Amino acid sequence: MVTVLTPAVLRLLAAAPELAAAVVPGDLQVATSLRSTWPADLVAAATEQAALRARASSRLRDADAMVLTAAGLEQATSTAVARHRAARVAASATSAVDLCCGIGSDLREIVAAGVRAVGVDRDETHAWCARHNSGAAVAVADVRDVRLDGVDAVYVDPARRAGDRRGGSDPPLEWCFSLPVARVVVKAAPGLPLSAVAPGWEVEFVADGRDLKEACLWSPAWATAARRATVLPAGVSLAADPSTPQAEVRAPGRYVVDPSPAVTRAGAVADLAALLGDAWQIDERIAFLSMDSPTATPYGRLLEVAASLPFGVKPLGAELRRLDVGAVDLRRRGLAGDVDDLRRRLKPRGSRHAVVLLTRVDDKPWALVCFPVGPAGN
Repeated sequence: MVTVLTPAVLRLLAAAPELAAAVVPGDLQVATSLRSTWPADLVAAATEQAALRARASSRLRDADAMVLTAAGLEQATSTAVARHRAARVAASATSAVDLCCGIGSDLREIVAAGVRAVGVDRDETHAWCARHNSGAAVAVADVRDVRLDGVDAVYVDPARRAGDRRGGSDPPLEWCFSLPVARVVVKAAPGLPLSAVAPGWEVEFVADGRDLKEACLWSPAWATAARRATVLPAGVSLAADPSTPQAEVRAPGRYVVDPSPAVTRAGAVADLAALLGDAWQIDERIAFLSMDSPTATPYGRLLEVAASLPFGVKPLGAELRRLDVGAVDLRRRGLAGDVDDLRRRLKPRGSRHAVVLLTRVDDKPWALVCFPVGPAGN
């Protein structure tokens, strides 16, 4: 049962921690027992909160102490990404306003970083959640009506839905870019067209592990590069320098670096090759880098090449059998095809796990059977 969460219901839940502790998500017998003591709608709300907290626990710190909504959780920034952004805000600002603060996942990290911050959201329920979750003052208002006099910095997380469909930005990015504050940071989808970003703004692509999470747009007063790749949890950033020459193009060597999606999206592959020192690209249009020595980097996954061959299902299947490969992580760049269909056709049966790169070498379809070097990472 999904109940309608209102500030009144949330206040009752916050005042009854013993109810939240007693709820067991999915256990109808426990829910029935609780309804003999508590109002049915409050038990339903507590059950929903327990389920939302369980979903949030993998990406939000102290999720068990938060008050959440399904819609708010869907758009909430993970703690790792929010902390990274908050640290950069705190380095240059002592006061900030979080516009469209939602349930407060970013607001609480900005506050935790030592910044005096307030939130604004037009949704009364989300505003109540944000107050509870961050401890900051939160106003219920349309962000377009907020005066920003005397504020050091503004953070905006526009809604990325138009009605019931994904897409668009509310408020529009153009409005965000025109805010009368020098230091503004805007959260955007990682697939944002670069042409939509105002001149002088930095686009920071943030990945957590292998997952590309967002594009973070920093106003000219904050910008230190046009595009940047940041990889968490390592907390490292690589700026894309337009003057960096493209890496040499050669046939695959003994090792391959599969760059973080943040590096690829930021257009920093050449910069990563230069950072590694002895790396080259295996095709001028493909982001995979190769080396003859195992140089680890937080900006990508290091793989050892066990087989390199022109792509074909039968010869690739034969190599997998020869190498005793059963589990396959298929990574495709520059080569079309249905990955799931290919996995079924390959029918791997061995005991080892391999990464198979489906790509192009000298503009020819190619396959590289690889094994990770060191612990799994970026």
